[in-house]
Amino acid sequence: MNMALFWQAALVGIFGYLGAVDSIVMGGVAYGFYILGRPLIAGFICGLIFGDVKAGILCGLAVQAVFIATMHTGGTSSTEITYASYGGIGLAMATTKDPAIAVTLAIFIGQTFGLIFYNLRMAGFSYFNHRADRDIVRFNKHALIMDQVVWPQIITFLVRAVPIWAAIYFGRGAVEALLKVIPTQITSIITVLGGLLPALGIAMLMNMLIKNKLQLIYFLFGFAMIAFAKMSTIGLVFIAVLIAYIVYQISGKTGSNNSSNSSGTAKAIQTEDEYEDADLF
Repeated sequence: MNMALFWQAALVGIFGYLGAVDSIVMGGVAYGFYILGRPLIAGFICGLIFGDVKAGILCGLAVQAVFIATMHTGGTSSTEITYASYGGIGLAMATTKDPAIAVTLAIFIGQTFGLIFYNLRMAGFSYFNHRADRDIVRFNKHALIMDQVVWPQIITFLVRAVPIWAAIYFGRGAVEALLKVIPTQITSIITVLGGLLPALGIAMLMNMLIKNKLQLIYFLFGFAMIAFAKMSTIGLVFIAVLIAYIVYQISGKTGSNNSSNSSGTAKAIQTEDEYEDADLF
């Protein structure tokens, strides 16, 4: 038994539980789902656990770009991002530390095992809701706390930490064996496709945010400055803030002028209507 990998996988599984939306330890969505549950933070934590922070952050960036436009509609989702983050990035850090492999594993784990355990957990919680209704009628405060707090947290820990631990601990050998068996051309194709998926995530986000095609000029400008002018990201951020401030000032003044003109016209029309008397003509 590889004890080092055992405890590394266990730590990643615990953080996978802490990053869940229904984990009360980190406040649910406050510090858990929207902080620890994000792929970028998960990559940093996995990098610390496996002793390579740089590789972990690179894997987290790649996975974050893929899921950057992921939306939850009610209780449904196309993927379970916490399983994808810690399961995919953790397994990639335990094997190749390749961001493209991390993206492939994250999508596979998040959209298969992640959704299966997520939906089973939600269906199972209905049992405790029925027990809570019974305990409310009986005024049993202790049983109500057990049904709504203690048992759901235990189940959440078991269906999150244990599968992520198992995926990393037992999946490491399977992934390494698979990479040795498949031809080099296939791994090259996986690497290329894994590199394209972050671009797809960014494109989905742009499709949601950009309502006017003229706004693509800003994106193309930033891309040109990074790709051709070799400008640093920090320098481009300052330029973007300056441009956003100028556009905001111009649009604000234009809007105020239009509103003042429209109000003046309305007043003029109202004045003409006020003094016009059809009986005089």
